Amino acid sequence: MSRLPPLEPARLAPDQRRVYDAIASGPRGGVRGPFLALIHVPELTDRIQHLGEYLRYGTSFPPRLSELAILVTARHYTCNYEWQAHEPHAQKGGLAQGIIDAIKERRRPDGMQPDELAVYEFTTELLRNGKVSDAAYERVVKAFGTCGAVELGALIGYYIMIGMTLLAHEVALPPGMAPPLK
Repeated sequence: MSRLPPLEPARLAPDQRRVYDAIASGPRGGVRGPFLALIHVPELTDRIQHLGEYLRYGTSFPPRLSELAILVTARHYTCNYEWQAHEPHAQKGGLAQGIIDAIKERRRPDGMQPDELAVYEFTTELLRNGKVSDAAYERVVKAFGTCGAVELGALIGYYIMIGMTLLAHEVALPPGMAPPLK
């Protein structure tokens, strides 16, 4: 159960309504999860949602790879909401189910493509060690350029922030959904 009171769209303040409508009419197609917590601070929500829109839909990474980094981040923090929201996007983006299952089970996936391996190693090292080895960094730069390395670091950081928002406020899973992570 969420620590925050239920959001009633009809009772939003004008600044909340503006941000709510912007999110609902954007590529996300609705206001869910972390934005139900963040909307209590509309200016913060607006800034975060614009950054998230870029990092999710506008980087040089195809969904298969950005969702890989998001799932690794969600698994690292056992963020059930983030996982359940992004596993379908990873599947739709073409990430192999075996890779998804291995991450869910906290195992290193077998059979990753070279670009997946580069993203996986960069992400796991950053989360586990708070830094990335020269070898992992160079693999990402070789595969995606400096721009890709910067985008990947920002993507991971963004989903850490989103995960912390979800966990701190105990944002509930959709009704009837069991936690996918243990």
